This record gives sequence, structure tokens and C-alpha cells, in this order.
Amino acid sequence: MLGEIAMEDNLKKEFKWYLDNQNDLVKKYNGKIIVIKDCEVIGTFDEIGTAVEETSKTYDMGTFLVQKCSSGEEDYTAVFHSRVA
Repeated sequence: MLGEIAMEDNLKKEFKWYLDNQNDLVKKYNGKIIVIKDCEVIGTFDEIGTAVEETSKTYDMGTFLVQKCSSGEEDYTAVFHSRVA
């Protein structure tokens, strides 16, 4: 449970960074799917599935945020939890 809480806090930090920088990010990445880790964009993609698949080859799931970059609130992040085997 403690690991889940820390993970959620980390993703909240990444999402807050996205919100704080949304205007600048939209100017650079409008319409793209961006991957955020440690408060920086580490990848850009055209599709969410590709972003998750490619980024998870290097980083553990739950340690990065995948976000469609657009103005306004329409494309804000949804959180999906995966089962741990």
C-alpha cells in the first residue's frame, strides 16, 4: 500500500508540473502525446498506446505520466492501474 501511495504522489507531481507548464508545452507539443518523468518531457508520440509501450521498455510502469498535450481541461489525465502478478 505504501508503494502505491508514493507512486500516486509521484504522478500527481508530474501532473502538477504539466498544469504549471501547460501553456508552454502546448506551444511546443500541441496535439501530441507527451511522456513526463521527473518534471520533464522525455518523449513525444502520436498515440497513447505507443507512448506507453515504448516508454515502458525503459521505465517501470507507474513512474511516468502519459498526457495528451492540449489547451484547456478536455484531455486531462485519466489514471489506469495495472494488476501486479
